[in-house]
Amino acid sequence: MNIPESKTPRIVIVGGGFAGVKLAKSLKNQNVQVVLIDKRNYHTFQPLLYQVSSAGLEPDSIAYPLRKIIKKHENAFFRYAEVEQIFPETKSIQTSIGDLSYDYLVIATGTKTNYFGNAAVEKYSMAMKTIPQALDIRSLMLQNLEKAAISSSDNDRKSFLNFVIVGGGPTGVELAGAIAELKNNILPRDYRDLNPRDMRIHLLEGNSRVLPPMSEHASKKAEQFLLDLGVQVHCNTFVTDYDGKTVKTNSDLILESETLIWAAGVTGRPIKGLNADVLTERVNRYLVNTYNQVNGYKSIFALGDIALMKTEDYPNGHPQVAQPAIQQGQLLGKNLIKLIEGKPLKEFVYKDKGSMATIGRNKAVVDLKRFKFGGFFAWFVWMFVHLMSLVGFRNRVIVFFNWGYNYINFDKAARLIIRPFKRLD
Repeated sequence: MNIPESKTPRIVIVGGGFAGVKLAKSLKNQNVQVVLIDKRNYHTFQPLLYQVSSAGLEPDSIAYPLRKIIKKHENAFFRYAEVEQIFPETKSIQTSIGDLSYDYLVIATGTKTNYFGNAAVEKYSMAMKTIPQALDIRSLMLQNLEKAAISSSDNDRKSFLNFVIVGGGPTGVELAGAIAELKNNILPRDYRDLNPRDMRIHLLEGNSRVLPPMSEHASKKAEQFLLDLGVQVHCNTFVTDYDGKTVKTNSDLILESETLIWAAGVTGRPIKGLNADVLTERVNRYLVNTYNQVNGYKSIFALGDIALMKTEDYPNGHPQVAQPAIQQGQLLGKNLIKLIEGKPLKEFVYKDKGSMATIGRNKAVVDLKRFKFGGFFAWFVWMFVHLMSLVGFRNRVIVFFNWGYNYINFDKAARLIIRPFKRLD
């Protein structure tokens, strides 16, 4: 892998998401060698993936090169590779480009889409966890609008114009709102040969309300915002089958749709090599202690979405969102230095900074510890927080410009089919 030998401890970080990047930054110019490994050469700002899917942003505005993040770090290296197996006995890993030894290994591989064993849904639905997947959704959505414009069959046209989103969490709610705004603002102007009323957006949620992780106040506000935009919300509803055209549910609801977007859950991305008992069932998260050490391994740590730290306040682990990952990465950087120096470690305590979701123009909900609010001010807070959280000044400028342009012109400028999507049978 062409990593030079070092007299200082080698810390290998697997994953360039929020946790891995924050850890790498916190180790800047410390007396250690840092090796960051990822199967992509960029960091993805996942909270804005839905805007790439709905043609609101171009992908390069929410991605940032990992090499650029560590370019000013002494004794830090990036390798474009996938880690295939861990060998804890020899303190080494096997990757797609070679083997590497470590003194400390940090797993921050994040999550992937969870289909809950439904093979048909996995085959025919669209996931939205990566930039390529978001671009596939954008292409399919625009391709289906083009097909609807030339379709001579009413049934086919309705199927092309039916958009089904499964999962009423923040991702599903935000995507449903974004597609609804495309229907309300773009369709009447760009697709004059289509009737906007024929385009339907269905949001399916298995729980009794949308945004189940947030407060009831936020759920009610968000659902009303969605209804105002024309989204049809179906709670207590989950998909039982999908063949690429017909969506079957646990109720009498059957939908004809060429586009089903799956945002109903995630599962971890573990790496082979560790004992099976350190992984939780179904969600595939590594069990860690309050220092983020994987149970039974003193030199192996897990961070962010892939880590399950059970505490009194969070008996089922911390929420799989950016803030816990960022805070864990920040603290682990300090703890690793303490560990090397033989000093006592500091336990992780999550500081909940609140949660938020946007449903569309001037429509958002925010849950803070003492305050819960929605509407224009919540939307402004959501925009500010996400803008400031983006990695890189250039990305902030581009996103700010795009949001300003979209707000003034009621437009989504990235309506481009750059890479046509074709489903593999």
